[in-house]
Amino acid sequence: MWRQREYLLLWSGQVIATVGANASGIIYPLLILALTRSPALASWAAALRILPFLLLCLPVGALVDRWDRRRVMMVCHAGRGLAVAVLPVAMWADVLTVGLIYAVAVVEGALHVFFNIAETSALPRVVAATQLPAATAQNQAGFAAAVVVGPPVGTWLYQTAGRAWPFVLDVFCHFAAALALARMKTSFAPAPVPAGARRSLAADVAEGLRWLWHERLVRDMALITSVLNFVGAATPLALIVLAKRLGASDAEIGLVFSLGGLGAIVGAAVGGAIARRFSFGQVIIGVIAVQALLFPLFALCPSAFWLGVVYGLLMLAGPVYNVVQLAYRIALIPDGLQGRVHSSFRLIAHALNPVGALACGWALEHFGGGWTVALFAAVYFALLIATAADPVVRRAPRQQPAAHETA
Repeated sequence: MWRQREYLLLWSGQVIATVGANASGIIYPLLILALTRSPALASWAAALRILPFLLLCLPVGALVDRWDRRRVMMVCHAGRGLAVAVLPVAMWADVLTVGLIYAVAVVEGALHVFFNIAETSALPRVVAATQLPAATAQNQAGFAAAVVVGPPVGTWLYQTAGRAWPFVLDVFCHFAAALALARMKTSFAPAPVPAGARRSLAADVAEGLRWLWHERLVRDMALITSVLNFVGAATPLALIVLAKRLGASDAEIGLVFSLGGLGAIVGAAVGGAIARRFSFGQVIIGVIAVQALLFPLFALCPSAFWLGVVYGLLMLAGPVYNVVQLAYRIALIPDGLQGRVHSSFRLIAHALNPVGALACGWALEHFGGGWTVALFAAVYFALLIATAADPVVRRAPRQQPAAHETA
């Protein structure tokens, strides 16, 4: 993968943007907590960044299949950079409000929908089908490295240089990522459609939904991923509040998330080898079992450092899950349906994210950290039982299927 120029440009641009997004992303709840001291209000920032997935992902998937995917990604990077730039300008002008933070979160989240679906759909254009597991693993490793670097840099800037500077870094990272995409030579233009053959947007969306719903393994993985994301959306705010109540500084909270990123790097590094050694079902069920056992330990941690250790172990399992299921899914979907099926998958997979973020904020404010951890741990164990009982997941073969082949 390191010798493939086009893949590296796509990969490096996304990693740079992810560093910036992680540097500023951890600041959203910290900033709102500093302004309001309310975990519930802080949880709305996370929910509003996710909400556009539910509203836009289906039409966006159909549009991405019609448009040049590289151009979509470049416009999204530029747009996200401009949106985030509003926050430091508002701070320097002393007009920052929680409502403005929410508005930027919504705009950034909407542009991320376009980018995320276009980027995933673009991957088969720059690597061969046989290289999809390796490319997916390297993507996960790069994103995990960005999680290691981004939060401590963001919290360090927030604490030492000023509250605006993590967002300034994010702006520069998005424009640098757009420049990396501009250097690519691969054509991402859609296949030409004969005159009169173009269907309505609704018909295109329906085709993607039908394909996903009839491919039972992909459908079940979307439902499983939705529950995992429900807990995942709650975890960052829970960690911030738990660490604050243990007396951690903002910089120490950044290190908690860096330890999570280190775990994710290890998971990405071993994900491909695990996929080759074990069956699809063994990996998916095993990952959920490990995470279900680890999550309750958050309530027992005596310091922020141990929160980071547990988070690192929890995050180690995540990239293994992503490498296996994403590479499997990409290989199954025909190229002309990539955008629509990925968007349909994401509609289901992210449907519970806002609910998880808001439920976490509400539970933390009313019941405290221990009961909040217990609530989400119970969700993990219920999901483990349901996944282990799913025959389609259990019996899925080890090897990656060829493109256009059904599981």
